[in-house]
Amino acid sequence: MSAREAAAHYPAAATHASPSAASETKQFSCDGRTHCSQMRSCAEATYFVQHCPNTEMDGNSDGVPCERQWCQ
Repeated sequence: MSAREAAAHYPAAATHASPSAASETKQFSCDGRTHCSQMRSCAEATYFVQHCPNTEMDGNSDGVPCERQWCQ
């Protein structure tokens, strides 16, 4: 059975995002903010670093944003 056929027969299997990832996407959106001082949580900063362009929140490039303010 091809992936397309499987998706037609098993629609839930075609969704790759977990429920928590889907709710996170709905909760945050790229709106032009780029700095830690503009964030309200570690989760928000992490979303922005992973999904939005031109962020300046991971100075040491270790994948953890806003280490002083939010993600300690």
